[in-house]
Amino acid sequence: RRLLSSAAAVTVPSPYLLHRMCAHRENLYLLPNPLDVGAFHFRLRSHPVPRLIWVRAFHRLYNPMLAPWVVALLTGEFPEIRLTMIGPDKGDGSLQATQELARKLGVAGNIEWPGAVPNADIPKWLDQHDIFLNTTNADNTPVSVLEAMASGLCIVSTNVGGIPYLLDSEGEALLTPADDPAAMAAAVRRILSEPPLAESLSHHARQKAERFDWAAILPQWDTVLRSAAEGRKPPHDALQACRELGDPQ
Repeated sequence: RRLLSSAAAVTVPSPYLLHRMCAHRENLYLLPNPLDVGAFHFRLRSHPVPRLIWVRAFHRLYNPMLAPWVVALLTGEFPEIRLTMIGPDKGDGSLQATQELARKLGVAGNIEWPGAVPNADIPKWLDQHDIFLNTTNADNTPVSVLEAMASGLCIVSTNVGGIPYLLDSEGEALLTPADDPAAMAAAVRRILSEPPLAESLSHHARQKAERFDWAAILPQWDTVLRSAAEGRKPPHDALQACRELGDPQ
C-alpha cells in the first residue's frame, strides 16, 4: 500500500486486477493491454464446422488435458472433428500427458500438435478454425483469447479468474465450470448445432476485441501520462472507481 500510494498514478490491465487491487489503492486506472486488431482477419462464423483450436503453453495450470476429453465426447456426433493444440512445452510433463490421454481416448488422430509457432503466424492458424477452447484453471485476461475474439472464433472457456470480467457468457462466449469435460463439450455442441448462437458469439466477440485495439488504448495512456506529468488528476471517466466495480462471479 505504501509503494502504491507513492506513485503519481497506478494502472491495471484488467477489471479482474482492478477488483483485486482495490484494497491497496482506490484510485486505479484501467488501461487494458492493447491488441493490433487489424492483424487478424475477421470471419463471421455463421455455420461453424468442428475445427477447434487451443493456443496456450503446455503447463498443468492451463489444464490442456481437458481438450482431448472434449474431443472424445463429441466424436460420436461429429466424427470429422479436429483439434489443433498450439503452444510451447513448459517441461512439467503436461504435453506428454495430454498426448498419452489422447491415445487412450482414441482421438490422437483427431488432434494436431504444431508445437510453439511464431506470434506472427497465429492469425493464420486462427483463421483456419471456428471454435476456440480455453481450458485453463486460472487466468487473468489472456491475449490468446483476445486474438481469437478478433478473428471471430466462437469462444468456449472455463469461467475462472479474470475470464468472467472479460467475457459475458452467451454474449461473447460460452463459459463452463473448470475441469468439466461434459460441460465444455455441451457448449461446443451448441455452437455446432445452433447457427444463430454461433453467429452472435462471433459477431460480439469481434466487437469487444475492437475495444482493445491500439487506436482505443493509446489515447487513454496519453491522458493518464500527461495528467500525471502535470500533477493533476485525469478526467473522471478515466478513473475506475472501485466501489462501482462488482464481482461477476
